[in-house]
Amino acid sequence: MNVTESTTKAIVDRPPSGTRTRNAGIAVIAVFLALVAGVLHHVSGGTFIGFHWWQLFAVAGILGLSGLVSGLSGFAFSAIGSACLLLMPPTLAVPLLMALSAANQCMSIGQLRADMPSRWKEIWPGGYGPYVLGGVLGVPIGIWLLNHLPAARLMLVFGVILTVYSVYSLLKPPDLKMKGSGGANIGMTVGFIGGTLGGFTAFPGAPVVIWTGLQNIPKRITRSIVQPYILVLQLVSLATDVYTHPSAFGMRFWILLAILIPIVLPGTMTGVFLYRRMSDVNFKRISYILLGLSGAGLLIKAILK
Repeated sequence: MNVTESTTKAIVDRPPSGTRTRNAGIAVIAVFLALVAGVLHHVSGGTFIGFHWWQLFAVAGILGLSGLVSGLSGFAFSAIGSACLLLMPPTLAVPLLMALSAANQCMSIGQLRADMPSRWKEIWPGGYGPYVLGGVLGVPIGIWLLNHLPAARLMLVFGVILTVYSVYSLLKPPDLKMKGSGGANIGMTVGFIGGTLGGFTAFPGAPVVIWTGLQNIPKRITRSIVQPYILVLQLVSLATDVYTHPSAFGMRFWILLAILIPIVLPGTMTGVFLYRRMSDVNFKRISYILLGLSGAGLLIKAILK
């Protein structure tokens, strides 16, 4: 068999992309069903790790939707996921949202790696570098607030600001925008605010989304800043929380994480698929709506504190 025949045979024998995608989906569903079977096997008295079965399915539905929305927009995973606070305490929900948000961002960035910065000039000073540096400095403050202070008032104020800003952005003239990025110092300041906020709410991306929205930059550049920022901040927040409050990462956390990842990631891939078919105008509209939902999520957290 010559080289041409061998190559042709390999192409013919290779399963089509649709088949590979279907097989991957089947594998994900199989893993999920295995996890559900394990859960049901250990259910005692209608509860599992302190939750009723309907609460677990409600959490799964909320976070599956969170993965879809975040894959579509590049952020807002925790904004949608904050509804889980109706079903579990903040000291469990916030670390769980951080971990799932990080997994969601890894999947999304992997799907959009061609749009992500690859050279230092694309990272600093006009890329995500200054935002990440400022955010890392703000995370310890946010983690301290989560575990020591009733941060309800701050969440209430910021929730109102986000909600009002999203409504304003949806109604403002489309040609109104701010020129210039403001440089690395402004980026670090915005990132610091997001890091502090994210440390106790798991919403680090909102200030960065607002700032990039004010500059009216294209959706590809917006995501190339926002997504790496969120990923790094969530990982740093998780590491800080593990180091300072290891008791929050008990058996319930790890079991819920194992159950929910196979639900979140397929939603993320679906969201990225929809994003690729979306115009810049519609992307900005959805971003503003999701900022409003972020504000609503903060208001819910403030009320539940």
